[in-house]
Amino acid sequence: MQNKKVIIWDLDNTLYIETEEFKDMLDEATAIALVKDLGLKMDIPTAKAMVKESYKEYRNGGEIFIKEYGIDAKALFDAYHERKPVDVIEPYDGLLNRLEKLPYEQYIFTTSSRNAAERILKRIGLYDFFKGKFYSVEDFGVYKKNESSQVYSEVCQKIGHAPHDCIFVDDSYSNLEFAKEIGMTTVRIYYNSNSAKDKTYIDYAYKGINSFLDTLLQE
Repeated sequence: MQNKKVIIWDLDNTLYIETEEFKDMLDEATAIALVKDLGLKMDIPTAKAMVKESYKEYRNGGEIFIKEYGIDAKALFDAYHERKPVDVIEPYDGLLNRLEKLPYEQYIFTTSSRNAAERILKRIGLYDFFKGKFYSVEDFGVYKKNESSQVYSEVCQKIGHAPHDCIFVDDSYSNLEFAKEIGMTTVRIYYNSNSAKDKTYIDYAYKGINSFLDTLLQE
């Protein structure tokens, strides 16, 4: 990776860990947004269970409601991120110091809304480092990363670098496929076992962000 110029980081579950407890809180936030904000005729526990099933099937907790209940994608995106419980996120110790030592330009491309991303970055102490260098899917008129390679091409155009100069880092393997399609070097961060080790579009995989940073800093 020494010939690369740029690292584009995912944010959620990459620059901080989404614990199982936090993931459950996110599922509940989605369910509450659906029922209370968007008027879904369903009780919250049932909606929450469906959010979990939707994530298993589509890698997106809201997709089943969009496909089967006619929920508007943008409305759900906005309502969910207003309820996202950012204040309970626990930052990595010393992460800013390690990022500052890397010899790469660094950006963020996240599926969180721009407002939520700003709140998260402030919570984990990285806002000043990434100020002016973080982008949400909504900046490109989409709400997911795993539908086509077009949004990745647009990110590269936005930052002024060719895809082959970029390393894209994400915990979700479904987001890495299209990054690889346009020529990025892909890195998956995982936390338990490497469930995507058979995916040929993943160039490197590391257990936790610090093991990846160890490799980069040793180079």
